[in-house]
Amino acid sequence: AEGLNLCTSGSATSCEECLLIHPKCAWCSKEEFGSTKSITSRCDFLQNLVANGCAGAIESPSSSISVLRNVPLSSKGSGQSQLDVTQITPQKVALNLRPGDQTSFRVQVRQVEDYPVDLYYLMDLSLSMNDDLDNIRNLGTKLAEEMRKLTSNFRLGFGSFVDKNISPFSYTAPRYQNNPCIGYKLFPSCVPSFGFRHLLSLTDKVDRFNEEVRKQKVSRNRDAPEGGFDAILQAAVCKDKIGWRKEASHLLVFTTDDVPHIALDGKLGGLVQPHDGQCHLNEANEYSASGQLDYPSLALLGEKLAENNIHLIFAVTKSHYILYKNFTALIPGTTVEILHKDSKNIIELIVKAYNSIRSKVELTVWDSPEDIGLTFTATCQDGLSYPGLRKCGDLKIGDTVSFEVAVEARSCPAEDTSHTFTIKPAGFRDTLEVAVTYSCQCGCTGQAAPASGKCSGNGTYACGLCDCHPGYLGAHCECEEGASGDLHHALCREAEGKPLCSGRGECSCNQCLCYESEFGNIYGPFCECDDFSCARYKGVLCSGHGECHCGECKCHAGYIGDNCNCSTETDSCVSSDGQMCSGRGACVCGRCQCTEPGAFGDTCEKCPTCPGVCSTKRDCIECKLFNSGRLADNQTCQKHCKDEIITTVDVLETDDPNAILCAYPVNNCVMKFTYLELPSGKSNLTVLKEPACSSAPSAVTIVLAVIGSVVLIGIILLGLWKLLVTIHDRREFDRFQSERSRARYEMASNPLYRRPISTHNVEFTFNKLNKSYNGTVD
Repeated sequence: AEGLNLCTSGSATSCEECLLIHPKCAWCSKEEFGSTKSITSRCDFLQNLVANGCAGAIESPSSSISVLRNVPLSSKGSGQSQLDVTQITPQKVALNLRPGDQTSFRVQVRQVEDYPVDLYYLMDLSLSMNDDLDNIRNLGTKLAEEMRKLTSNFRLGFGSFVDKNISPFSYTAPRYQNNPCIGYKLFPSCVPSFGFRHLLSLTDKVDRFNEEVRKQKVSRNRDAPEGGFDAILQAAVCKDKIGWRKEASHLLVFTTDDVPHIALDGKLGGLVQPHDGQCHLNEANEYSASGQLDYPSLALLGEKLAENNIHLIFAVTKSHYILYKNFTALIPGTTVEILHKDSKNIIELIVKAYNSIRSKVELTVWDSPEDIGLTFTATCQDGLSYPGLRKCGDLKIGDTVSFEVAVEARSCPAEDTSHTFTIKPAGFRDTLEVAVTYSCQCGCTGQAAPASGKCSGNGTYACGLCDCHPGYLGAHCECEEGASGDLHHALCREAEGKPLCSGRGECSCNQCLCYESEFGNIYGPFCECDDFSCARYKGVLCSGHGECHCGECKCHAGYIGDNCNCSTETDSCVSSDGQMCSGRGACVCGRCQCTEPGAFGDTCEKCPTCPGVCSTKRDCIECKLFNSGRLADNQTCQKHCKDEIITTVDVLETDDPNAILCAYPVNNCVMKFTYLELPSGKSNLTVLKEPACSSAPSAVTIVLAVIGSVVLIGIILLGLWKLLVTIHDRREFDRFQSERSRARYEMASNPLYRRPISTHNVEFTFNKLNKSYNGTVD
């Protein structure tokens, strides 16, 4: 093979060492192999060994699988012998693994119809649950009617809890011994506090459930948190007293209206001993270790619930829903539903939770060895394959899903070591047992010949090589240590004129014995090679991703470059939305180099100035705050929005210049939010509690506005008309005055002017008294 050849690195001196180098490496056990003039490695790829004439004497084991038990899947659960119901196939397989050689097998799982159900109802009987107790007095009959629509084989049990009857969790003063409600005006009488009390083992006689519920009375504890986790653990591990059937589906309904005490809370009451995970019910079916053991941890709860195939259903009030929703992520196989304050919706809640449990399948692995690697690929009802997933959802009763399980051994344990681990669907009693053995020994090793003549009687012949006794060396153990080899020194030079054994060894018995070095291993027929003179990256030889061979880094699969520092893998560049570098950069050496201006982050997922960012943030807001949108599935939301810190406010501040304002329509309103990228790589999202909605104007307002507008326009037009008339009159008057000033005559000499008084001179002669006069008569 050309290029990189890990098998011929020269470090394998035996068949077993060769098999550990790479799963494709093979060993030639043929006695006469290669030539005397050149070194031909016995450890090589299979095709190379065949080409070099080693056909028929090659050691190359591979991983194998054999199915030991494979009972077909059942279709119904209650119509046949219930112990014969099969929901997973195969049931037992055996693997023989060669390190690095991955093998796989297929697992099928089916939720069969009419599967038996055991339901244990665990109720908080603290004082605040008094109204709930009144509403479930006939729960058994109604619940049985609903559950028998889903299964013909249903049993019901009942238990209750309050809290540890020690201070400061409960009232322990003598006056409260028999009635902790003394002095409490709202409810003056109640029973003494208790940790957990098992009241009714699982039974198909639902009337007994109703009778037990009617007998119960509430109690009173001092602090708000309850001791419910104590009760859950006892209900899970005391399987004989509770009556859990092996052949049934186990449901544990936990109802409460407050938060639980968890591990280490017991120290407040002087309880320092951790919970031992054992059953501690006394003859009266009460939890006897309540005053000795601390509350159980979430990890212990998850372990014991899984061991006993119990599905835990948290039925809690709305105010505590988020807390218990977070618990479901830490305790596999649990669900949470919102319980009304008076428990009126409990039957609907249980049926809904049961259908939710039956609609999904998730594989869990128990006792997996540390040197075994497991990968899962789920094939769900849509027929698509989902690498890396081990669960399927949205299933109907009777649907079958399959999982491809790939198994790989990372190393070889001690000889004759075997392991067994279990694959189990969460909440199922059915399991798949996987037995593992290791193929780390070569077949030719078992045919070793001590003191063989092929080794000059001085060694053991095995797998084509001589393992010389102490004091002897040579290909056939033909030389003794210290024997003179001056006549054959030429065989210890790589070429004429080159130093003897490259100056890094001694020539003995026609072969070089390389010196030891504190830096690493010196090897090769002429000591010309070593495993420490290669390029380094940040002080690490071959970046830790390759092997140094004769001054050259032989990179592991998935790495390239002179110093193997460049990864060819692109998985780390895939963003949460499935795009390479979020579509804003290129994957170079396994890391994203962002090319979009303003983009940053491990996968270029942060980009405040990029278009479309508001849409991505919107998806996280909808799934985290409102459990809606395309990321509504809890795990999908957690995966895509793990870096989003969301805060709700009444009034949105937009003063921060670094914050980006986004908005999107919601039912004819607008939801606004701002986001700010933090130095830690997370995003701070500030969201309005309610969408901003504008109210439509009334009809009266519109009419008045129109009338006012018309009147205003009329006044403005009249004013403009008056202004124009005034301007025109003034211009005419100014023109008149101008013309008057330009007149060339006086008013007195106006030729058209006539005085109103006329004067006339008359000449006449008359005779008066016989006298004649000439004159004027005035």
